Amino acid sequence: MIPYLDLSPEVSSALRSKQPVVALESTIISHGMPYPRNVETAWQVEEIVRKNGAIPATIAIINGRMKAGLNKQEINNLGKLGTSVLKVSRRDLPVVIGQGKNGATTVAATMIIADLAGIPVFATGGIGGVHRGAAETMDVSADLQELARTSVAVVCAGAKSILDLGLTLEYLETQGVPVLGYQTEDFPAFFTRHSGFRVDQSIDSAEELANILTIKWQLGLKGGVVIANPIPAQFQMEYAPIELAIQQALGEANGQNIKGKDITPFLLARIEQITGGKSLDANIELVFSNARLAAQIASYLR
Repeated sequence: MIPYLDLSPEVSSALRSKQPVVALESTIISHGMPYPRNVETAWQVEEIVRKNGAIPATIAIINGRMKAGLNKQEINNLGKLGTSVLKVSRRDLPVVIGQGKNGATTVAATMIIADLAGIPVFATGGIGGVHRGAAETMDVSADLQELARTSVAVVCAGAKSILDLGLTLEYLETQGVPVLGYQTEDFPAFFTRHSGFRVDQSIDSAEELANILTIKWQLGLKGGVVIANPIPAQFQMEYAPIELAIQQALGEANGQNIKGKDITPFLLARIEQITGGKSLDANIELVFSNARLAAQIASYLR
């Protein structure tokens, strides 16, 4: 029994019987998309995990309890409340739990709770990283340090393209975090399949990825793995328009002095507006793809 942690009956049963389970974050529900599309997407992601042989465990803080496995009503409530729900990373966990509040978990907090629950595979959209201009702002996502210390594999479409991808990869290398590309040698940039940077290794199958994870952790090499799964080609956005949208959104954020944990939701929302909703469509499709791959990897980990 882990203090302050509740597993849904389905997730608890799956873990006891060694069925594959995939962790899913909740910030994407409350801060990543507008209602009701956020809720619809969350339900669809869970269904994709099920169709690919695993049990979904959407993770959040509900009334001061860490929960792995939300019901439909809890997901709907998070979606309706939107950005009024606290965005919870590592530093926020004890405060939100202690105050009995609700919280939507970032990549870092989801990794922590997944690890406590015994869930080694997590699907998300894109990881956080080193923000552009970090030499002056020191704005580096806690996701990167969590990947260095917490033994959960994160299936993602690379890092969000609003970031400094080169410095993000340098940070991961320094921390000893493997960056493995699924059927790609290029590090994907969230909305696009190519960033101009390379992954550490290209791996061709979910089974081989599961084998690498097993070996890493059997060797006592603690920490996570980034499994970079490019957005399906038919849904990717062209590099030039998305980069222009990012630059415009960054300029507006600087002008409005938006910083810290507010910056990513602001940028993603503005990019959606600038692209006429195309970036949101791409975001949803890449999450679906990541959930599918994560379930396949989890199935081979048994």
